[in-house]
Amino acid sequence: MTSRRTRTTAAIAVLAASLMLVAGCGLVSSSGTFTKGSLADGQKPLDGAKIVVTSKSFTEGVLLGKITASYLASAGAEVTDLTGAPGSASSRQAQLNGDADILWEYTGTGWVTYQGQTETIADPTELWQKVRDIEKKTHDLDWLPPANFNDTYAFAASGPTAGRRKVKSLSDVAKLPVRDRTFCVDDEFFSRSDGFLPMLEKYGIPYNSPDGVPAGNVTRMDAGVIYTSVARSAPCNFGEVYTTDGRVKNLSLTVLDDDKKYFLPYSGTAVLRSSINEKYPEIAPLIAKISTRLNDSLMQDLNGKVDIDGEDPATVAWDWLKSEKLVR
Repeated sequence: MTSRRTRTTAAIAVLAASLMLVAGCGLVSSSGTFTKGSLADGQKPLDGAKIVVTSKSFTEGVLLGKITASYLASAGAEVTDLTGAPGSASSRQAQLNGDADILWEYTGTGWVTYQGQTETIADPTELWQKVRDIEKKTHDLDWLPPANFNDTYAFAASGPTAGRRKVKSLSDVAKLPVRDRTFCVDDEFFSRSDGFLPMLEKYGIPYNSPDGVPAGNVTRMDAGVIYTSVARSAPCNFGEVYTTDGRVKNLSLTVLDDDKKYFLPYSGTAVLRSSINEKYPEIAPLIAKISTRLNDSLMQDLNGKVDIDGEDPATVAWDWLKSEKLVR
């Protein structure tokens, strides 16, 4: 599964390289399909508006893009669908170039990857406010109020393991006997400066320490395999996951509370070019009707319909809008 967001310094190089690619060739949609109906109340507040919606290529990004494209088109807009842009940098650059108007982003991505900040801000609202202010100043982008989901790193255990060992938080893991502190992580997270090793330090169980987490207690594997390994509790009791991944619910995993607030929030946020926000002030309240309905559990369900059940993202997006009585 494609990573949900770009956070490494390598992404900065890709972003820079994409500038020439996008500017020279234009951004081509990987699908371009969405369903258009009408708003539940029959109104067309965006009648005559022309809006370009883009997204990154991973499941959640595409779903959010399809939901947005379908809803705004149903509100009367002429929508161009550029969802599923290849690579995480091209959708961002398309928006910076003015080739795309709306993109769902993550506050953590804006803070670390786009703005190069290193301070960890645990409060989601404070982080959004800081990202909103700096992105407005540096790129004239409007980060709308975030949705109620946080697609960040976390650690999970199988339900039976969490119950048997009485763990609900990472601090509970630190209290376990050394032999039970076994982890599955991928190589990228293991090596990150804000990844696994500093996390263990934060929780007082340093890596490769007899009283912490011995090297033999850590198995490095592909991120996609971690979920099933954790569900089996073999070879690890605890594994690195994304909080909104559909497999969390599908495999009945228990996500542990990051009670010391180590992980940066990655709240999903619709980002508009300021000129578009000013030209069509009706967009923001429409987006709010979407974002206020989204939460971690729902995103797990929607992502699971695509990644596990094999449904088309455009269909999942439209079905959800109908279920919420936002469209007809």
